[in-house]
Amino acid sequence: MNFLKRFFQLIGVAVLLLLSILIFTFLRDRHNLMYLNIENNALFHQNTYLIKNVNVIPMSSDTLLRNQMILIKEGEISDISQNIPESDWKVIDGDGAYILPGLIDMHVHVWDEYELGVYLANGVTAVRNLWGQPMHLRMKQAINEEKIIGPLFFTSSPKLTGPVYIGDDNLQMNSPQEAIDKVKEYKLKGYDFIKTYNGLTRDIYDAVIKESRKQGLEIAAHPSSEVPYFYHIENEVVTIEHAEDIVQQPLHYRLDTNKLNEVVALFKSGPNVSFCPTLVVFHNIYRMLMDDSILNSKQLTFMNPLIRKVDSKAQFDRWSQTKSTDATIVNRIKAQHNFHLLAINKLHKAGVNIVAGTDAGIGITPAGFSIHEELNLYKQAGMSNFEVLKTATVNASQTHDFLNNVGTLEVGKIANLIMVENNPLINLEELSKPKSVIIKGRYLSNEVLNSFKNKAMKRENLLMTGLKYLEYLIFE
Repeated sequence: MNFLKRFFQLIGVAVLLLLSILIFTFLRDRHNLMYLNIENNALFHQNTYLIKNVNVIPMSSDTLLRNQMILIKEGEISDISQNIPESDWKVIDGDGAYILPGLIDMHVHVWDEYELGVYLANGVTAVRNLWGQPMHLRMKQAINEEKIIGPLFFTSSPKLTGPVYIGDDNLQMNSPQEAIDKVKEYKLKGYDFIKTYNGLTRDIYDAVIKESRKQGLEIAAHPSSEVPYFYHIENEVVTIEHAEDIVQQPLHYRLDTNKLNEVVALFKSGPNVSFCPTLVVFHNIYRMLMDDSILNSKQLTFMNPLIRKVDSKAQFDRWSQTKSTDATIVNRIKAQHNFHLLAINKLHKAGVNIVAGTDAGIGITPAGFSIHEELNLYKQAGMSNFEVLKTATVNASQTHDFLNNVGTLEVGKIANLIMVENNPLINLEELSKPKSVIIKGRYLSNEVLNSFKNKAMKRENLLMTGLKYLEYLIFE
């Protein structure tokens, strides 16, 4: 009996110790994130004022409006003119800067709130999270209720896969009815749209599409190899993700230009589905193959610590091992990347709506910074600077209904804006060094943006991230 008593005492101590560690971890994380708290930061309160002496790039058309004033009232754009009475408003002098709509990253994986600040620091004022978890519903609620500052936040459901697609990060559907029930559940939980993934069979996919239509949920599709590629184009899918999946699925890993032309023709002839290339995440494979020290680069300090320790390391090891056994891998990855650029060129010329997405949050693709690399790749694919900017602004706003009130600088739109020193229509690199960012009317100076980056670099939330992921695995 004494042994049993001692045993249960030890169990009790262990449980109390574990609870203490969990509570301490949670409280420390909340304390460290106070810098994003709107209520406690007077800098975030002002959302009504007049900006003068700015050059406006509205993105509603290929034009530049010089020496303008912009009146922002309660977080919305109220007036754009050369003559607005200054005496009635607090005035911010733009000093000849260029102002345009904030960038929209249409494919991200957010792991913590620190990344929200990093997105803002890079001029990204709206994100579409493509792997929904319970923590993302809380993030969205906190942003919508204006408890924390962050980009407009929209999240998909968890990734829906088929019965044979294995992985603890995938939600396997084994029947059409199970898929119908999940779509209903995700609607009730508050996810903004459905994410379909590889492995969905036709009967299950059909059920997802039918029930999503009934529930008023749109679909973003990572193509499934269990159905023809054109299935995603012909059905009610808002965006199709990833240029590499064109190579992997309809082209069967062959860099075949004739087959690519057939895919482009399918896009052109089908419904108005948009394409989200995520070129940068594939190009980062090439970077890993070429740079043995990349895991120690400054870029990786902006990755979530757990993702950097697990996913970044695993991907680097995978490609390093492949390089050691396959002398052709570097040239093959480079050739496929160049083929992706050709695909974007052809899709763009065919009139397909290209929307910028990065797949940030996995591998060595950090939040925020990667959008500038993605946009530069579109430039390499043959787009003009204005056409490149459209992919992350007005093009994105034409996909989901919930993005209709951003993407252009017009009266009545949400005041999500970037201010830069020089004209990005001449030099896209200007976007990577914003003079200020305005999110829902709140003016964030360069000093504040830099503080967001510094906080993210110094975060120590590996355990907290692990607990949130464990929550997903247990409760989905």
